[in-house]
Amino acid sequence: MEIPALFSRREPVFSFEFFLPKKEENTDAFLSDVRALKSLGPAFVTLTYGAGGSARGRTIDVVGRMQKEVGIETVCHLTGITHTRAEMGRDLERIEAAGIRHIMVLRGDQPVDWAGPLPGDFPHAVDLVRFIRQAGGFRMAVAGYPETHPEAASPEADLRRLAEKVQAGAEWVVTQLFFDNRHYFDFAAAARRAGITVPIVPGIMPVTGYAQLQRFTTLCGASIPARMREDLERIHEDADAVARYGIEWAVRQCRELLDGGAPGIHFYTLNRSHSTTEILGALRLRKTGTGS
Repeated sequence: MEIPALFSRREPVFSFEFFLPKKEENTDAFLSDVRALKSLGPAFVTLTYGAGGSARGRTIDVVGRMQKEVGIETVCHLTGITHTRAEMGRDLERIEAAGIRHIMVLRGDQPVDWAGPLPGDFPHAVDLVRFIRQAGGFRMAVAGYPETHPEAASPEADLRRLAEKVQAGAEWVVTQLFFDNRHYFDFAAAARRAGITVPIVPGIMPVTGYAQLQRFTTLCGASIPARMREDLERIHEDADAVARYGIEWAVRQCRELLDGGAPGIHFYTLNRSHSTTEILGALRLRKTGTGS
């Protein structure tokens, strides 16, 4: 079943995001970790890569292996920034040859210390969505920003960008990470008012370390709720306590999201299985009626 059709079912759609191992020699170990998480039954997984598409060739190879060798529906991240139409055409041919039919379409991060206008034919994600739609044969997801993209002029301008991506052919939206559900519900409601009708899937990152949390939220423009910050500052030197706290927070967050009508949860796993396993187990336990 193609991914967009999954959202028409009554069951919540759970999916995982992985990032490509930095070293090629770690690929086999990474695939073993993916196999372990496959037992949790995600509807699909996604694979991201380095800023500016620095490892896009290896990403395509590993995505193909994930789908064929592990046997799990895999979505390939693809960024347009700095790339030409000719380069993108070749990448799409490789993706198709690898048996991949689903793509997460992103603009991509600007290269560090780049001065002047960027080269390439895809300055915005919508440009790449249009190109892929014209190529045909792929189903596409795009990113949404509950707390507004850091470079957007305003929340309204950010929503207009999202609407353009959906009108161009994107069939579902995965949000940037957030820790206060009000951001998601307000964003989803505003998106509906703007005429965006496709599924909007909340992206959840379990907290596994306080320093890492601060780094990620600074990069993506997400906020840390005051209560979470105070709690983590008190226990940040105890790694196990931080991981337990992250699991408990994410379980509460996911339950509220699903109860509020979210079509599923996309977990930013950080290539770690323990937290995701615990969270998803708690969500499914509650569904069976054997948990509180």
